[in-house]
Amino acid sequence: MSVDNSQIFCFMAKTKQQKDEIIKTLTNGLKNAKATVFANFQGLSVSDVSELRDKCREQDIDVFVAKKTLIKKVCDDLGVNADPKAFAGGVATFFGKNDEVVAAKTVHDFAKTHKEVVLFGGVLDGIFVSAEKVTSLAQLPSREQLLAKMVGTINAPLSGLVNVLAGNLRGLVCVLNAYKESKA
Repeated sequence: MSVDNSQIFCFMAKTKQQKDEIIKTLTNGLKNAKATVFANFQGLSVSDVSELRDKCREQDIDVFVAKKTLIKKVCDDLGVNADPKAFAGGVATFFGKNDEVVAAKTVHDFAKTHKEVVLFGGVLDGIFVSAEKVTSLAQLPSREQLLAKMVGTINAPLSGLVNVLAGNLRGLVCVLNAYKESKA
């Protein structure tokens, strides 16, 4: 689930109840997300963090920041073979709820212009994938682009058939017109 910007930089000691709530939120996020991306965002200015969060909000991506030990616990509980403790810096978790590509694409595109953002990897279908695979996923066309290509591919044979049939009709009209002129 999303947290406000004031909670992003608050790394004070947490109570057991707060940790349980964070674990619950992370568990729900990982279970319900089509894809999850882990990235470091430390070093971004407050305005850059706000810009990233706005872009994520537009794409229906939940952003959550938690300590690596809590992320590791959730990954272990869900059987995801990820070790967030190996990631350098803080870890932001991006949950793409509607599309497998959108979270990777959004974070990757943002990282192109903000060198502080580093992709660590992600979770796709309950399996941890490397940063390279997340980058490859980010370079795939969006769902809408793929659907448009599919419609175009399906439409191509139909439009070809229409052109062939129209050509036959044009030919028939030309032959009939030539016959009419020869009789006149």
